[in-house]
Amino acid sequence: MSIGMIRGLGTLVIFIAFVGMLLWVFNGKRKKDFEQAAMLPLVDDDAELSAKPAEEQQAKSQGKPAGEHP
Repeated sequence: MSIGMIRGLGTLVIFIAFVGMLLWVFNGKRKKDFEQAAMLPLVDDDAELSAKPAEEQQAKSQGKPAGEHP
């Protein structure tokens, strides 16, 4: 196997990975996740951190999974 063949195969692997990433990023099923991630810099950390444990404790005391509302 020559160095040219190895470089060609390496390029092919990188290209396939790139196409795979494009398909993953532009998949419509991921839109909600990406919109949520885009808002992370704007979220107030203190309010988010203090609200989550209280919500989880309340859900545990009621026997429901966290994040589920009545």
